Parts: sequence; C-alpha cells; structure tokens
Amino acid sequence: MIVGIDLGTTNSLIAVWEPGGPRLIPNALGEVLTPSCVSIDEDGTILVGRAARERLQTHPDRTAAVFKRYMGSDRKIRLGERDFRPEELSALVLRSLKEDAEAALGQPITEAVITVPAYFSDSQRKATRAAGQLAGLQVERLLNEPTAAALAYGLHLRGTESRFLVFDLGGGTFDVSVLDLFEDVMQVRASAGDNFLGGEDFVNCLVDRFFQVNELSPDLKFDAAFMQRLSARTEAAKRALTGAPRTTIRVAHGERDYSMELDEASFEQICAPLLQRLRDPVERALRDADLRATELDSILLAGGATRMPVVKRLVARMFGRFPSGDINPDEVVALGAAVQAGLRMKDAALKEVVMTDVSPYSLGLKVSITLPDGRRSDGHFDPIIERNSTVPVSRVRPYSPVHNDQKILALEVYQGEARLVSDNILLGTLHIDLPPGSAQDNGVDVRLTYDVNGLLLVEATLRRTGQKQELLIEGNPGLLSEEEIAQRFAALSELKIHPRDRIENRT
Repeated sequence: MIVGIDLGTTNSLIAVWEPGGPRLIPNALGEVLTPSCVSIDEDGTILVGRAARERLQTHPDRTAAVFKRYMGSDRKIRLGERDFRPEELSALVLRSLKEDAEAALGQPITEAVITVPAYFSDSQRKATRAAGQLAGLQVERLLNEPTAAALAYGLHLRGTESRFLVFDLGGGTFDVSVLDLFEDVMQVRASAGDNFLGGEDFVNCLVDRFFQVNELSPDLKFDAAFMQRLSARTEAAKRALTGAPRTTIRVAHGERDYSMELDEASFEQICAPLLQRLRDPVERALRDADLRATELDSILLAGGATRMPVVKRLVARMFGRFPSGDINPDEVVALGAAVQAGLRMKDAALKEVVMTDVSPYSLGLKVSITLPDGRRSDGHFDPIIERNSTVPVSRVRPYSPVHNDQKILALEVYQGEARLVSDNILLGTLHIDLPPGSAQDNGVDVRLTYDVNGLLLVEATLRRTGQKQELLIEGNPGLLSEEEIAQRFAALSELKIHPRDRIENRT
C-alpha cells in the first residue's frame, strides 16, 4: 500500500486512496492533524504531535517545532543533551504518522507519496526523501503541495475544462500554481513561491509589535519559556480573529502583566509587509503563465493560514472574487497526495487521470563570457532548463574550458533567475578531469535532467572521446550520504516513541 503524506511546517497528515476516493487516517488520539513537533523526555523517550506541542512552553529546551524550514541545511537542533538534524526530526513525525496509520489499517506501510513546497530546492527535496527513508518509508514520489491540492480539487471536476490558481499558504511556506484542467488532464502552467513565508511569520510580526507596544527589552527574546508563552498566546489571538472582530493578547512575566489589543484593521496594518510578499509570487506566476487574473475560472485555497480573514480579503481584492472553499484547506494537500498514491498504484478509478508539473526554478551553470571589448567577465548564469519547463525534462548544452591545456573543468550548478550567479543558489560543483589539448578540443556536453520528484541529475560528456563521467554534486553540507542514512536509521529505530493513546496529560 502507498499512502499520501502532507509533511507540514505546523501540522502533518496522512491519507490513503480507497475505491470511494481519498480518506484521511486519524492518529491514535482520533485527530487527523498531527502537530509537527518533537520532544525528548529526560529518560530519552520521544514524544511527537500534540503531547510534544504542549511541552513547547514547559520544556522549550527539549522540544522542537518549525524544523521543516531548515531541511537541506547542516543546522543542528539540540533537544536536551542530543543534537538532531532537521530530517531526523521530520523522520520522527513521519514514523509517528506511519505507526498510527498501520494500527488503524491493520497492515504494514512501506511506501509513501510525500508533499513538498513547490519552491523547495534540490537539497531540500533530497533531505525530505532522506527523512522518509529514516522513517522506514520508500518515497515513491515527492509531490509539489499546490499540485497535490489541485489533484484533490480536480477529482471533483473531472470531464470539465477549467483554469484555476492554487493559493497555498501553510505554516512556513507559500506556493502558487496556475493550472489547466481539460477532460482528465491537469497541467501545471506556472509555479512561484516563498519558502520563508507562512502563518508562523504572521505570528512573529505580532510578537514584534507586542514588544514595541509594551516597550519590552530585546533581551527577553532570549528567554525561551517567555517567548513560547507569548507565541502561543499570539497564535491563539490570530486564530480568534477568524471568528471575532477583536481580541487581546495577554502574557505575564515576573510580577507584571503585559497586553496588546488586536482587531482586524490593526492586524492588517501590522502584517502589511507580509501581505505584499504574498502578492509578488501570485503576480509572477500569472505573468509566467501569460494570463490575467480575470482569465481564471476559480481560486483554490490550501494551507491552514488561508483561514485568516486578512488573507481571504487579500485574495478577494487581487482576483475580484471570493475563493472556492469546497475542501478543508488544512486537509486538501494530504488528500491530493493520496490521489497521487492511487495513481502510482494504477487504481482503475484513476486510469484516465494525467497530471503534469513544472520546474519552479531555472537551472544552469556559472559561465565566463567575452565582452564586446574582448575582456572576459566571470560569474554569469547560463540557464539550461528554464523556469516552468514541463517535467520530466532533459536538456543538453555545449561548453568549453577557458584555457588551453586546462586540467580540470569545474561546473558550478545553480538555481535561480538572476543574471549573475552571486544572486542565485549554488546546488553543487562538478569537477571534470580534462586530457591535454586546446580549449576547443576539450569541449563538454552538459546534460541537466529534472524529474517529476524535483530532483536534478547532472551528466557531462567529453565530445572529443565520447567518455561520460559519473559526477557527484559536492559542497552541499545539508545532504546525508546513503551510508549516513543507514547509520541514522539504525539510531532512530532505537528511539521509543511514547504511545500516543496515553499522552494527553503528560508534562
């Protein structure tokens, strides 16, 4: 069986495809939302989900959240006396989902479709795949979150023609995709996003204003217990505004009580910079799709942060209409992942469904160019795969070394849209040994292949000899090797996750 998993910044969900359609699987507490939080007890026992989230205030030095933002980096997160990588913490969340689903379904689960933000980089996608492996799962597909949402929505629109935009604002990331639906084919035309924009950032904005209003010392931001209390009260106030015109944030420190009044107008004013950041990817995706907002048939919301009235109003102003709300935005990505799992299992009910996706970034090499006056200029970006190319895609481009008898050709692979590589993201460096000869004789054909999982393969062929070289991406400290994954899988397997049906009151 293949399950679909929404591995979220704030919450994670697991779903399965059944003959009647996708179904969410509740955890051992009977809840479909499992907080993406991990805590470690003094005896080394691991707590995941709601019990871990409740310890954010009481045991901040032993509890972690929002670690999805650091996937693909070499960041270490200390819980008690032990350091964890972000993919290890994500693996513990995945393992908790897996074990609860196995108990509910009465059968082992070994394969999964896991969703990722459309704007996740190559290293972040590989880290997510590693997290799945560490949890004992074979990752059948990494699926872009807005594409997953589109699959869930599109299931109800089969046989029709429609053009729509998915506006996916989660706890930590923001993605936009523009799609065409015709018959049983769903085609992504363009994607854009921001990996550091989500509901958590709205909370952080309110926290900063709370400090200003109450003239609190910046040193208080290093008081983990106080910050967790304030963040929790601020999150509660943000949620309260979805059903009430105003609310108050109150928190005590020492012998003093601090407070801040909040209504919809002040919330919108405080978070205005974030609302503008939401506009930019939408405009970019529409521009790349060569569409105007008025040419869209519907706007679909995904991600729990889209529940905020300020976000709904922004969407209504941008598109001149209210977004569709047919499916719970917290659940739609997981349901879409389950649809993709059904496609992978070649379920008869989905045999006519076809889904295509795109590359969210341009991918290419650092090159040196010759200026009109004959001087050479280094550090330019030469895209081989253009942004929003339909995937899978494979493109080849010829290159030559700068100097005669050059011994090594260093191919630096970047993602981004800037003309200079200094403004893009380095994915890795590929070193090719060259035989003696002129620059013209030692030409190299470089092939970039970007697959449906959003993973990049780089190959180089010496044109002079036809020899292909196996090339490994180097210089990325955020990636685990297969050997390290095996070692860490063994170590994580020894950690006991506390039974979820007995943790409601655990502190």
